Amino acid sequence: MIDFEKIIQIAKTSQSRIENVVREYIQHLFLFYFYQQRGSENVLFKGGTALKIIYQSPRFSEDLNFSSANFLTKKKIEDLFLHTLLNMGKENIEIEMKESKFTSGGFLGIIFYSVYGFKNEIFFEVSFRKKKLKKEIITVISDYLPPYILFQLSPEEIVREKIMALLKRGKPRDYYDVYFILRHPILRKYLKESELKAVKENLKKTEINFKKELSVLLPQAHHQVLKNFKRNFLSEIEKYL
Repeated sequence: MIDFEKIIQIAKTSQSRIENVVREYIQHLFLFYFYQQRGSENVLFKGGTALKIIYQSPRFSEDLNFSSANFLTKKKIEDLFLHTLLNMGKENIEIEMKESKFTSGGFLGIIFYSVYGFKNEIFFEVSFRKKKLKKEIITVISDYLPPYILFQLSPEEIVREKIMALLKRGKPRDYYDVYFILRHPILRKYLKESELKAVKENLKKTEINFKKELSVLLPQAHHQVLKNFKRNFLSEIEKYL
């Protein structure tokens, strides 16, 4: 476990809330131990946390999302999670599986942790997929841990799922993530014009107070973007239509 002074240093350097940095450390530690296990290469990291950890999105994420081909047994997937938490517990971190259940579409639950005087929860979900999944192997370099390897869902599929999430549920974080994707030199090439048009229509209709909803998850330096986020996002979309 890294010293709390290191956590404070990262928070100051990134102009971020300490609780966000602590949670991100726990997320990194989970991934570090998870992908050391045999079979983990079939559980592919994705979602907003992947955008943060792999592609350096400034938005802190509150969960861990994965996709897995359904040839892995339920017991194997559950064991991967439980062994990961067991190893994390050896780092002098209080951590446990608070809730977990299998559904027809996957495996989901809540991880509770307590460290440095901070107590919080991380929601996790593994989505089962019948089709063969495209994956990439990534070396993660961070301020928290030595470099480690993980397996991610292909960037094309990460982008596709983010677009679907925005159009289906339209949470503030979905809008910000697609805004980030649109401005990312690698990820934006996977966006389709028809999708951007649909995003534009949804964005024009939404009455979300983005500053209120997202400021807690973004470093101070990025709060300026939130003041006129809707206008800024629409302006970015217009560049590609």
